[in-house]
Amino acid sequence: MKYDVIVIGGRVAGSTSSLFASKSDVDVLMIEKRQEIGTPVQCAEATSYGTLKTLEMEPSKKYICTEIFGAVINSPDGHKVRVNGERIQGYILERKMFDKALAIESAKFGTDIMVKTLVKDLIIKNGEVKGVVAKHLGETIEIKADMVIAADGVESSIARIAGLNTLNSPKDVFSCAQYEMVGVDVHPNYMELYFGSEIAPGGYLWIFPKGNGVANVGLGIRSSKETAYHYLKKFVSNLDATPVELNVGGVPISGPIDKTYTDGLIVVGDAAGQVDPITGAGIHTSAACGRIAGEVAAEAIKTEDTSSRFLKKYQDLWKAEIGENLKISLKYRKAIDKLSDKDLNVLIEFFQGKDIFSMESIPKISLFKLAKKQPNLLKNLKDVL
Repeated sequence: MKYDVIVIGGRVAGSTSSLFASKSDVDVLMIEKRQEIGTPVQCAEATSYGTLKTLEMEPSKKYICTEIFGAVINSPDGHKVRVNGERIQGYILERKMFDKALAIESAKFGTDIMVKTLVKDLIIKNGEVKGVVAKHLGETIEIKADMVIAADGVESSIARIAGLNTLNSPKDVFSCAQYEMVGVDVHPNYMELYFGSEIAPGGYLWIFPKGNGVANVGLGIRSSKETAYHYLKKFVSNLDATPVELNVGGVPISGPIDKTYTDGLIVVGDAAGQVDPITGAGIHTSAACGRIAGEVAAEAIKTEDTSSRFLKKYQDLWKAEIGENLKISLKYRKAIDKLSDKDLNVLIEFFQGKDIFSMESIPKISLFKLAKKQPNLLKNLKDVL
C-alpha cells in the first residue's frame, strides 16, 4: 500500500490537511484511531466567522447551532462587561456533524480514509519519514508514503518519534471538562465567560449557547489540586439544567512548538501547539494551518522534494498567517496570569457599561489611567499597555 501523503488524525487539522492536499490532486490517506470521526467531542465547539471561508465550505444548519455576536465576561465578584460584535463574530458548531462533514468533503475530493486504525510507528529511511506502521482491526500493517502530516493532537507522539519536541509542562495545558446541558438560561447569541480562582483556577469557565436552551458548560484549569470535573460539578450545581453529555481533555496553551517540520513530515493543529493561548480555541487556527499543510505537502510531492529544507515553507507560511496573533495572545495570557481575583474585579467593573468591540478597541489610555489608580494592576498589565 503506497500513498503520496498520509495524514494522521481525522479531526479539523487532519481533515483540512487531507482536503487541500487532495484538492491539489495528490493521493492522500487519512488515518483516524477512533471508529467514528467527530466523536467524542473534544472542544467547546466555538469557532470564528472566517473558519468556513478558509475551508471553502458554506454555512449549514446541519452543523451550525447558533451565530455568535459577542461575549459577556463575568468577574469573580459578579460584575459583567459585554464585548459586542458589530456583525457575526462566529458560530457554535455541532462538532460531531462538522468534523464528519469536513471528512466527507475531503473524501469527495479523493481522500481515502481508514478509521479504527492506530499509528504505532513511523517508517524512516535515511533520516526521512517514508510512511507509517499501523494497527488496523488487530492487524499490523505498513503503509508507505512520500510524506506524513501529523495531526494527532496535544503532545503528538508521531512528532516525537520523528525527533520533534512537543512536550508541554502541566502549567501550559488546560485541563478541561465540559457538559452539554439542557435548560440553560443563556442569551442565544452571546457566550458567557467566568473568571476567578474559586470558579476556574488558572483558566476560565464558559457557557456557549447551542439554541433552544441547550448549551455547552465547561471550564479549563491549570495548576490545581482539584480536577476540572470537580470545579465543573460545583458550578453546575447552581444551574437548573440537565447534563446529557460529559467530555474531558487537555488543550495546549503555551504557543506553537519551535519546529513544525522535519524531513518527510509536518505537524499541524494541537499537535503543533497552534492554539490561541488565551482562549484555548483551536478550530480556526487548525483550519488555517491545515490548509497550508495540505497545499505545501502537495507542492512537495509534485516537486519531488519532501526535505526539511523545502517543508520549512510550511512553517514560514503559517507563521505569516497566524503567528503574530498567537504571539500577541500569549503576551496577553501571561499578563492575565498575574492578575488576582481582586485585579479582575477592578478591571471588569471599570469597563462595565462601556462598549467594547475587541481587545484592540480598548483605549490604552483608559487602561493606563485605571492601572495608575491600582499600582499592582499597573505592574501586572505593563506588558500589554
